[in-house]
Amino acid sequence: AQQVGFGVGFYPHAATTTMFSCVGCFWVLLSSALVAVCSFSFISPAWIVKEQLRNNHHPQHHGHSNKDSVSFGLLWHCSESLDHMYRCYTFGGLGKFAEIPSSSWQTSAVLCSGGCALLAVSSLLAIITIFLPGGGCERRACTLAGYMQMAAVFIMAAGLLVYPFGLNSALVRSFCGEADIYYAGECQIGWGYMLAIVGVMLTQLSPTPLPTLL
Repeated sequence: AQQVGFGVGFYPHAATTTMFSCVGCFWVLLSSALVAVCSFSFISPAWIVKEQLRNNHHPQHHGHSNKDSVSFGLLWHCSESLDHMYRCYTFGGLGKFAEIPSSSWQTSAVLCSGGCALLAVSSLLAIITIFLPGGGCERRACTLAGYMQMAAVFIMAAGLLVYPFGLNSALVRSFCGEADIYYAGECQIGWGYMLAIVGVMLTQLSPTPLPTLL
């Protein structure tokens, strides 16, 4: 009778622990995937792109078409050369952050990189919580990771909102025509910027095992 009573009393605790373990593992996997998405979009050179269609019947426009095939990222600028090779360069070279062509893009780079860093730290904390024994320490680490993830969402979202303000820079206008704030002119939004938006949305929707679930 004592063994049966022990089994009945132990079962809810085991079920709760198993449930949290499953939620925690899913949270870790999703957080790690979001860090990868954030990092990949941050280094992507395809936030603003322009694909110039070629017409072999009009060779006089061939050089102009090559010149206009460009893409811009937070830190990169890519263009197609006369030998049909697509080459990418950092703005002003590595270590020359001030040479990013727009103060809006500089601000966006700081915000997006800061958000990615917070997201990476929150993912690390999520991994640590799996190995922590249940109790106050686990609750505090989990809560801290949740708040950091929330802060990362707002910081990265602010960076994405600021980035289009740099479309009126002289460099962008030299390739995209009459571009202006939140208007890309002859260019268009690239997959890198869209991937960053998707990453922010998924981060906002990702489950966080707050202490109420513990």
